[in-house]
Amino acid sequence: MRSVQNKLPAVAWSGVVAFSILGFGQGIWGILLVSNLKASPAIPWACPVMALVLWLMWRYLGGSWWPHSTAASRRGYLRANPVSRRIFLWTMLSGLLSIGALAGYWIVLSYLTKMPPNAVPDMSPYPILTGVVMVMTASLVSPVTEESAFRGYCQVILEREFAAPTAIAISSVLFALAHITHGLLWPKLLVYFLVGIVFGAQAYLAKSIIPVIPVHIVGDLTFFMLVWPHDTARRVTGDSAADKWFWVHVVQSIVLTVLAVLAFNGLVRATQANGSRRTVAGPS
Repeated sequence: MRSVQNKLPAVAWSGVVAFSILGFGQGIWGILLVSNLKASPAIPWACPVMALVLWLMWRYLGGSWWPHSTAASRRGYLRANPVSRRIFLWTMLSGLLSIGALAGYWIVLSYLTKMPPNAVPDMSPYPILTGVVMVMTASLVSPVTEESAFRGYCQVILEREFAAPTAIAISSVLFALAHITHGLLWPKLLVYFLVGIVFGAQAYLAKSIIPVIPVHIVGDLTFFMLVWPHDTARRVTGDSAADKWFWVHVVQSIVLTVLAVLAFNGLVRATQANGSRRTVAGPS
């Protein structure tokens, strides 16, 4: 068994690959978004252009086009495998419950620790159609690029060197570091790390990032529309007595965490049953 020191290059390489994919996708989106809002905000032309970029990126990372010698490797690293309906539904259920719990953790931590709220872009100066389409596109860009980068390429590289829990933990640390732009604060980084654990475990169990992407989309929309806009209104409990909403969110976090764990158990059983059927059926 290779020593941890010998595995460090794989950790470094997984990070380089992940941040390269992330930088490419979100970098292009940032350029298109700024250019669109400056030049012609009434027409959200950046959105269909970005949709095309995402499609091309997805196809290439999934093994299309030159060089053909790396096609199989790229397809394996992306891990965009089809899944059964049962696995998809258990992934969605465990993911949605986890998002509810994580939203509760974020809110509770914002009551307990002073931290600046995440900035929510103000789209009010722009036409409603532009704002809606831009938000919808942004909620697609991050999930596709981040799942391809961290739960696809990065985690697959790590899974070939480490046991699954270690690979998931390392990819989650890298995922959290990718969000340092939201603030170098331990409560935020902790929540992002836990998000990485949830999505990483789902991708590993389902052997695919396909069912994780819609969960990620719902998560982004939940925080963007329901959590972050209200961060500034919350007061640290040290400055005043905890109000009823603090305790509501404490209960929310605990209850949904328990339900999410139960749903994850359902996902494990679904993947085991799927594996058993493949073994009985034999190679096709």
